[in-house]
Amino acid sequence: MPRLTTRLTCALLLTAAVPAQQALAQTARGSLASAAGQTGDLFARDRVVAVRDRPRPDYEALGVPFGTFMAYPRVQLDAEYNDNIFAVATGADDDWIVRIKPEVSLESGWSRHSLGAYARGTISRYQDFDGENSEDYGVGAAGRLDITRAANLAAGADYASLTEPRTSSNAPASTVEPISYSLASGYLAGSRVSGRVKLSGRGDIRTYDYEDGVTLTGVEIDQDNRDRTVTSLSGRGDYAISPATALFVQATANSRDYDTATSLLLPARDSDGYEILAGANFEIGALSRGEIAVGYINQEFDEAVYSKIDGFGARAQVEWFPTQLTTVTATGSRTIEDSGIAGSGGYLSSAVGLAVDHELMRNVLLNAGVTFSRDQYEGLDREDERLQASVGGTYLMNRTLGISLAASRFEQTSDGVAGGVDFEVNRLTLSLVAQF
Repeated sequence: MPRLTTRLTCALLLTAAVPAQQALAQTARGSLASAAGQTGDLFARDRVVAVRDRPRPDYEALGVPFGTFMAYPRVQLDAEYNDNIFAVATGADDDWIVRIKPEVSLESGWSRHSLGAYARGTISRYQDFDGENSEDYGVGAAGRLDITRAANLAAGADYASLTEPRTSSNAPASTVEPISYSLASGYLAGSRVSGRVKLSGRGDIRTYDYEDGVTLTGVEIDQDNRDRTVTSLSGRGDYAISPATALFVQATANSRDYDTATSLLLPARDSDGYEILAGANFEIGALSRGEIAVGYINQEFDEAVYSKIDGFGARAQVEWFPTQLTTVTATGSRTIEDSGIAGSGGYLSSAVGLAVDHELMRNVLLNAGVTFSRDQYEGLDREDERLQASVGGTYLMNRTLGISLAASRFEQTSDGVAGGVDFEVNRLTLSLVAQF
């Protein structure tokens, strides 16, 4: 695993970023090209370094030697004001939240191959509503085996105990405490380059296990019907038509297996689906780079009560560098997602986003972003629209300390007979990061 030379910068920038950008970043990371790694000059897109990724030697953690590895401990302290902690339409309650986020990562320093691991936690404490308090954690490891200069294998596994945010459309609104769940995941990926051709593949498995919720009157809200195992297998072929442009085709098959039925009247939402995309991966000098793909997506359910979901699919991420000090990133996607709402097997999710990162000074970074998404539910008369926006700044004091300030707004509008809640949430967060 390559050394993360900008860990303090990235940690603070991600703290300041809008939550929707995290979802879109996850989509970008999920692309097979990123998973398998870029090898070979015809497929490298590294002429320009984005603001978030730029090395800053005077502000990098030194790390702690641990044999042939380096350990990088860090801790982040957040102070957040939230004006609608329960994400409700009326009678909003506000609160101050303190979050402590310890983390340690371990990275190899080998010239070939790589191995790394991490452990992190998030302890959230609310000033007035202690029922919202939570303790989340995650552990994981990943490695890469360099078979040759043009071929490698990679594998990784993660386990996390998490708390579902109140703003999630799948979260029941009437529980005394937010829903907690565990997520176990693993992947195996490979890539090989031969001349103008690059072949890559990846297999993933994710298992979700939700805890039941309880209402104010003591009624249990069963969440076992959301427990599921999702497996996927992807294959991709790239052909370089020039050193700066490659065309590709990518196919992904998935299987979604639920543990139990939704209710006595509604069976489990087991399904199988696929995604076929074609597109281009490119770099236009020092001005722009990215990847755009369009195609067809399909998800069919085992039980006839749930209708098939299919249609236009897309994934895109394009970076524009108007100057060396500014990075503009546009993202987009159209995918089929699992529904946590009874009566619906899944929904079509469409999202677009725009983010700007600017290096005002070597140690002063500014960022802003906006994301719009629309979810169209199968089997229900419901359509959700979300608008998320944020603005923030980061000041790197030295190689050990950094501070950031971010303001964000989340709006949800839900239409239809089975519509959800319309609400707005505004947050202001001050973060301090110490790394060693």
